[in-house]
Amino acid sequence: MALTWIEFALCSGLIVYGGMNLARYGDVIAEKSGLGRAWIGLILMASVTSLPELITGLSSVTIADAPDIALGDIMGSCVFNLAIISLMDIMHGPAPIFSKAEHGHVLSAGFGVVLIGVAAVSILAHDQLPPIGWIGMYTPAIIVIYGIGMRSVFLFNKKKIATFVGEIAEAARYDHLSVRETATKYALNAAVVVFAALWLPFLGDRLAVETGLGRSFIGTIFVAMTTSLPELVVSLVALRIGAADMAIGNLLGSNLFNIFILAVDDLFYLRGSLLSSVSQNHAITAFMAVIMTGITMISLTYRLEKKIFLRLGWDAIALIAGYGFNMYLLYALRETK
Repeated sequence: MALTWIEFALCSGLIVYGGMNLARYGDVIAEKSGLGRAWIGLILMASVTSLPELITGLSSVTIADAPDIALGDIMGSCVFNLAIISLMDIMHGPAPIFSKAEHGHVLSAGFGVVLIGVAAVSILAHDQLPPIGWIGMYTPAIIVIYGIGMRSVFLFNKKKIATFVGEIAEAARYDHLSVRETATKYALNAAVVVFAALWLPFLGDRLAVETGLGRSFIGTIFVAMTTSLPELVVSLVALRIGAADMAIGNLLGSNLFNIFILAVDDLFYLRGSLLSSVSQNHAITAFMAVIMTGITMISLTYRLEKKIFLRLGWDAIALIAGYGFNMYLLYALRETK
């Protein structure tokens, strides 16, 4: 078991290293290629930091045949991304992080509630929803809602997204990098992430067996935490240069992309509907993600003016409590086989 944990730590390190560089070089490509920072800020920033979830999910459902690891990674990443906001709140200073955040985040959070809710209901419905071929009915619904959501959020926040991504690029100073050099480094780091993410579900499956904690628990807690580390790093970097809105947008955007990944995984899981082949314990994490997103929406609307305990506002404390309670429930209901 010790060797497996060492391999897991090494795999996590590779994902963090590659994920950090992917986010950086993705922004360089946006700046130098003329693709447009606004679209890159919303699409590429969130999707690149979610690349580990995408590759881990695909390898879980195609190579490792571990659908519970795939879904646990997706749902666990959603709640972990929301818990990251609590860490950002500590680092934000005397004022709560949502006190001056843009109201536009409510829109992306709302679409997140809808998408995660669709997944949660589909998990509980299990075999009651007739599949379309081998895919579930929820897959086309998720794809359509995701497309509408991303376009709506982009059009609503177009100028603000461009401004914040531009601030990150200016702070990083990319003048010394050529397009060719950037593309090469982007590809190399993508290869690192792909290799580590292909390896990750096998390690998660081994840990589930060796520790007796079950695939749902391992996938939701350890695998999800590992694949969400790029979001953590990118958000903290954005916060450090004063772009708190970009950090919040990255986390909420990543959650939208995570549910889109669920639909992609379902397309590649040829044994049947993905959500009909997993433990219903994942619905607990899905509904906790909905609750935590709801807390975020309340905070964005109410705008708490001061923190109450250990540099944390009540909203950040509630997010931490939600994440901890989710861990407890999954441990209490873990599969022992």
